[in-house]
Amino acid sequence: MIAPFAFLGPAYDPQLRAIYTGIGPDDIFEKRNLFAVVLDDSLADTSPLFKLISRYADANMLAAVANEYKKGRLLLIGTTDLDAQRPVLWNMGAIAASGKPEALQLFRKILLASAAVPGLFPPVLFNVEAGGRSHQELHVDGGAVALTFLYPPQIGSMIDLKQASLARERHAYIIRNGRLDPDWASVDPRVLKIVGRAISAMIHYSGYNDILRIYNTTRQDGVDYNLAFIGPEFNFPHKEDFDTAYMRALFDYGYKRAVTGYPWRKAPPIFEKPTEPKVSSR
Repeated sequence: MIAPFAFLGPAYDPQLRAIYTGIGPDDIFEKRNLFAVVLDDSLADTSPLFKLISRYADANMLAAVANEYKKGRLLLIGTTDLDAQRPVLWNMGAIAASGKPEALQLFRKILLASAAVPGLFPPVLFNVEAGGRSHQELHVDGGAVALTFLYPPQIGSMIDLKQASLARERHAYIIRNGRLDPDWASVDPRVLKIVGRAISAMIHYSGYNDILRIYNTTRQDGVDYNLAFIGPEFNFPHKEDFDTAYMRALFDYGYKRAVTGYPWRKAPPIFEKPTEPKVSSR
């Protein structure tokens, strides 16, 4: 949801603030009953989220994204194809600039799929035509494969991006919408609590590994690496998913850090040299 607003720049900051800080759980999903665990495709219905997406991802946004695409800028959004078990990167600018009548609806469905947390939110069904054959695919959040992506790392293995004809100044700005330090908590030793905590740990380190992979790719290809993430100093209480107070505090934290000149990190924290302790003289 953030990607199109960030892509379009400051003119869309008010809309981004509204959609990030002015919504609550009821604007995102409707809970299903307990039988949904065995009878449905998810625990919640995201019809409210699709309405929210449709309100902001309108014809004006589509035209703005198309205009930027014609300038050579790319807006890529990732989903996961469950049937093929592979990541899919959608060129949103090409879709917006296609002029096809179904472009706006497809644009919205991709945004919905990119936020479809498996199990919690339902997958999104796409009608696909390839090789002269039509079929359907189920797509969920791209985070099932990678929480953060830059470009396929094998590109630098196939061609030397630093050779004369391809050499140029390149900068990568990676924004990880999450913390990189572990979030300590006392775990209640019951099955569901243990499973939930284990899944949380798996997601955390999947995100961290993405940051490390991207760092290694940029070093290989001679790309300037710049990283931003939620620091350990942000400790506002998080009571529930889509907690409005928490999201407002997080937005303000990020906004203030940006307008004052964010100190981009040149490497993941694990590679940074520890600060030498100061020794006072007497």
